[in-house]
Amino acid sequence: MAGKEFSYEIVKQVAVLSKSPKGWTKEVNVISWNGGTPKYDIRDWAPDHEKMGKGITLTEEEAKNAPDGMKMKPATGLAGYQFGITISVLDCTGCGSCASVCPGMKGNKALVMNPLDTQREEEEKFLYGYSLPVKPEVAAKFKTSTVKGSQFRQPLLEFSGACAGCGETPYAKLITQLFGDRMYIANATGCSSIWGGSSPSTPYTVNQDGHGPAWANSLFEDNAEYGYGMFLGVTARRNRLADILKTFAEADLPAEWGLKEAAAEWLAGKDDAEASKAAAPKVVAALEKADAACGSCGCEFDALYKEALKNADMLVKKSFWMFGGDGWAYDIGFGGVDHVLASGEDVNVMVFDTEVYSNTGGQSSKATPTGAVAQFAAAGKAVKKKDLGAIAMSYGYVYVAQIAMGADMNQTLKAIQEAEAYPGPSLIIAYAPCINHGIKGGMGISQLEEKKAVEAGYWHTYRFDPRKEENAFTLDSKAPSASYRDFIMGEVRYNSLTRSFPDRAEALFAKAEQNAADRYEHLLRLGSLYGKK
Repeated sequence: MAGKEFSYEIVKQVAVLSKSPKGWTKEVNVISWNGGTPKYDIRDWAPDHEKMGKGITLTEEEAKNAPDGMKMKPATGLAGYQFGITISVLDCTGCGSCASVCPGMKGNKALVMNPLDTQREEEEKFLYGYSLPVKPEVAAKFKTSTVKGSQFRQPLLEFSGACAGCGETPYAKLITQLFGDRMYIANATGCSSIWGGSSPSTPYTVNQDGHGPAWANSLFEDNAEYGYGMFLGVTARRNRLADILKTFAEADLPAEWGLKEAAAEWLAGKDDAEASKAAAPKVVAALEKADAACGSCGCEFDALYKEALKNADMLVKKSFWMFGGDGWAYDIGFGGVDHVLASGEDVNVMVFDTEVYSNTGGQSSKATPTGAVAQFAAAGKAVKKKDLGAIAMSYGYVYVAQIAMGADMNQTLKAIQEAEAYPGPSLIIAYAPCINHGIKGGMGISQLEEKKAVEAGYWHTYRFDPRKEENAFTLDSKAPSASYRDFIMGEVRYNSLTRSFPDRAEALFAKAEQNAADRYEHLLRLGSLYGKK
């Protein structure tokens, strides 16, 4: 029999639970979907099983062990599967950020905050969900090019040491969902190195195959160069591996090994993530056959089989990232960031822009805007924010994006994927609300604060893609639709100035608002400038 999306076979009819006046029945059956292992299934059926309704499909063990009261609903677009959200109440920091942005239906939010003591029984359900095996067929159904699809990928960052509601961690989490099983991270000293390396633990983890980010911390001064060194080291190893496999592809080797063909396939797609990932197991299997057959015979290829196997971890194309805050990228480490971007190499720089030195006490940085109060700018910063994106775009061959997840999740996802896919240097500047901002309403609304920032014209989102012959620059954020002044008055770093230096506050805020308007007009002109290359 054939369903709408999958083939299926009812292996065993267990029970009929109910019957409607129209003849539909709610049944418990054992069903094999797509020829797979039979599973217990509960759903509605038309007479003679001509049509099916939505239902639940579990393995026998999953059906047996599911905790009572576990809430699930049929997965949209994926027949035979249920979708549920389980929460670790013991790991929740209580900020409410997830609940504030989580959608719902008919006015009912999918997530709501409740007192801890009323939710302790939910921990059992979380642990059960956490214990279930990853279902790759679900991830394959939904593409990572969509926000929905990206969230079916396992985050390889969990239980960070960040402040509750931190604006930085959602970006890092998303990047690990997209590239975490093959990425290297050089992390500048700062907030992201603290929540990313809270010794003796780390939030960066591995998937079911044991693959996850390779992470290490360096200084403010040299993190970009440190990450560049990672890139050069891996590149040297991959180039050597490519030379060896080219030798095999051109050699007269026994056909039963399959090495000649596997090597050729890998060489053709070695610089493509998915192609290299698909070819890698074929190369390893062929190398193992060759090594087993040849042994230690001392032929010209004997040592090469072993060397290639030793370096098999280099088969999959790696994704190189430098993480850090604005204190690193705009200030202390700017020389290194500029040097690495100017190299033209395939590396990615991710700047968590909190507009202040967050980790060391809230000192003013070159990313701090006009009028903001910070340490060493107690009377409000007098000069405007440095335009790091414009500096990078001036090279003409650097991918540059400015993003704000809470304002536009699709734009954020697109920018990160475009940057990683670009075969050259990329710079992403991400707006990251910080506890130092003193947001009215607290860090539980940090994502909503990003949305407000863009709507007020305080922050702009855009992408510059050198690959495009036309329309290389895209201004993604719309013209301001909300009050700039109202936005900044919602943060202590601005409104405190009105109490200590009211006259100066008025002058600086007017200047800041004009700077923001000028910045938007400049971005509009860039759209015309880069309309055609």
